[in-house]
Amino acid sequence: MAEYTLIKTCGRAKRAEYKTVHGTVQTPVFMNVGTVGAIKGGVSTEDLERIGTQIELSNTYHLHVRTGDDKIKQFGGLHKFMSWNKPILTDSGGFQVFSLADMRKIREEGVTFRSHIDGHKIFMGPEESMQIQSNLGSTIAMAFDECPSSVATKKYVQESVERTTRWLERCKKKMAELNMQEDTVNPNQLLFAINQGAVYPDIRIEHAKAIREMELDGYAVGGLAVGETHEEMYNVLDHVVPYLPQDKPTYLMGVGTPANIIEAVDRGVDFFDCVYPSRNGRHGHVYTHHGHLNMMNARFELDERPIEEGCGCPTCARYSRAYIRHLLKAKEMLGLRLCTLHNLYFYNHLTEEIRNALDEDRWDSWKREALDNLKEEEQNHQVMHQPKYYQKVLRKEQEEK
Repeated sequence: MAEYTLIKTCGRAKRAEYKTVHGTVQTPVFMNVGTVGAIKGGVSTEDLERIGTQIELSNTYHLHVRTGDDKIKQFGGLHKFMSWNKPILTDSGGFQVFSLADMRKIREEGVTFRSHIDGHKIFMGPEESMQIQSNLGSTIAMAFDECPSSVATKKYVQESVERTTRWLERCKKKMAELNMQEDTVNPNQLLFAINQGAVYPDIRIEHAKAIREMELDGYAVGGLAVGETHEEMYNVLDHVVPYLPQDKPTYLMGVGTPANIIEAVDRGVDFFDCVYPSRNGRHGHVYTHHGHLNMMNARFELDERPIEEGCGCPTCARYSRAYIRHLLKAKEMLGLRLCTLHNLYFYNHLTEEIRNALDEDRWDSWKREALDNLKEEEQNHQVMHQPKYYQKVLRKEQEEK
């Protein structure tokens, strides 16, 4: 079983450690997103160890449709399949209910998808999601939920959240059964609940009250970074996090920019994941403590400096901005890999800096300085990652009215 130890707090910010069957995690922590058991951009598990990754996150839906969770179970689970001996968190497939909005139908039993690969029908409900994640043997499984869009009507969101609560009860029951089976890959698999409610604080709070009574291993805030403003996201966190158990991990799903992470830590969140570092790295955009850089810019053509002075990542230890720009312009895969490695290292060590600031009782001053330095990032950040599919959800809901 897991053990979450709250080491100290500063306001609502939490510094903790989380002992699991696959190792101890120091929080706040950033989880590196390996959708299909690998980080896009040519990053290996050996690379992840080298850049200080504590948790890898994989996608239940994508591993189910390719290569298949049943086959991965035959290998002894995802840890052995991808040669990774630290914690893994798997999402539930629930986000695909949202992102594949034009290819799904939701009912009480679960959701019918059409595979994005070949169009064949897939049914997934709470029990199916738990079975898939059990086959994968991840350290942490996420409950199956629906992620209503930020532009959904309040009536739709309320009905969706009530259904998600019922699904959570089924997830908990199924997970308990699976962990007792003799052939289960990880009999100590943990289950995190997900708070939903779009941007409606009253729905979010009531949902938080309901799920905290189920005494699960951790609690996530989902359904954010899907079209709402940063101010709306912070407002949701201000309202809902105080109603989630402080003595359990608090996970903000799919968020976000470096400034988002700092602001969320200040509001009591200590688990994060996001595709920004790898996705933007593959487009030649890299993060620094003073904002992001587009390495395709001509001003880096003769720049002998590393991406960021003082950075300890493998990229900055050896390569110049000029060389990285050359690789990107020449469309060499190495350029994308070096940018992705730098970005993942930056995010991993940003949370390390946060932990150090909390340990050394200088959180408030560190936070102010870090956010001041990142103002350029907030002004210039290329919103290449803004999801377009929430607009599809709105159109679908309007058609169903």
